[in-house]
Amino acid sequence: MKTKYSVAVIVLLWILLPVLQSEAQFIPSKHQKVRVIFDSDMGPDYDDVGAIALLHTYADSGYVDILATIASTKYGGVASVLNIFNTYFKRPDIPVGVPVTGLILRDPQSWSDSLIAKYPHRITSNNQAYESVALYRKILAAQPDHSVTLITVGFLTNIAHLMRSGPDQYSALDGASLIDKKVKVMISMAGKFPKGKEFNLIRDSSSAYYVLSNWRKPLLFSGFEVGKKIKVGLKLISDNSIRSSPVKDVYRICMLKDKVDSVGRMSWDLTAVLAGIKGYVPYYSLQRGNIIIHKDGSNEWKDDENGKQAYLIESMDYRKVGDILEHAMMHQPMNSVLNSK
Repeated sequence: MKTKYSVAVIVLLWILLPVLQSEAQFIPSKHQKVRVIFDSDMGPDYDDVGAIALLHTYADSGYVDILATIASTKYGGVASVLNIFNTYFKRPDIPVGVPVTGLILRDPQSWSDSLIAKYPHRITSNNQAYESVALYRKILAAQPDHSVTLITVGFLTNIAHLMRSGPDQYSALDGASLIDKKVKVMISMAGKFPKGKEFNLIRDSSSAYYVLSNWRKPLLFSGFEVGKKIKVGLKLISDNSIRSSPVKDVYRICMLKDKVDSVGRMSWDLTAVLAGIKGYVPYYSLQRGNIIIHKDGSNEWKDDENGKQAYLIESMDYRKVGDILEHAMMHQPMNSVLNSK
């Protein structure tokens, strides 16, 4: 009987092993910090602010090592804004990148001007930041193989430029090969599933088409539909114990200007950070397969249980996820907490 039982267990494990290994590529290691390059269109929508706050919160909790913060838009103050958040969270030396060519989209509420006027920052112009592709190549080349998580919550401009890049002083590999060697997984707030059009893909559709037609590493999408229902910000702006916070300032400025956001801003970008750092379980399940990207940036999906790509499907009630996200993004650096009392 024991022999038959043992054989049955072995057969079951043999059947499940490919599935378990496949799922593992989307699950962060519990034994070491997640090495993250954060790529954001910091401006057109202010949920990027919540996302970078969440990233730093997880860094303060020991979950993540932030390797770089890179902009996928190139309006004049974007490098300063990224440096402001890094400085506020006591990491002023995190390198910042800005693309040479790309969209010039900024914040319609002009909150970036308010932050630049109010908060300390060493980077005062985009010229003082790295060029995005050079920074990607510098950081990736220095990391262990298959160790880096890319979290993109904006356009795929930089990723397309990186994939097309050639050898340089940092690596003899071309961009695509460097990604294959150094990247573990990319988590992207992009697309609408199972089909549709989404801002991050359609605004730079040529980059989106190139990247998603040629990407070879594991890729996890947090689609438009995931973050749309999750509203955060009301508790943040109502908390009088939080003072001199650029995160609170941005949400306060923007929520008061738009009736749609009176109960909170949608949290598209935050869900990508959550899944990338804490893992998708227990918040979401996965639909495995492969994205079908069209030249106009619209997308469809082809199910495939063996696919190297997946998109998030809600498991936990979205309101509970919202509470988790807002609690985390309200975190303050220790000095800020002490100074507010």
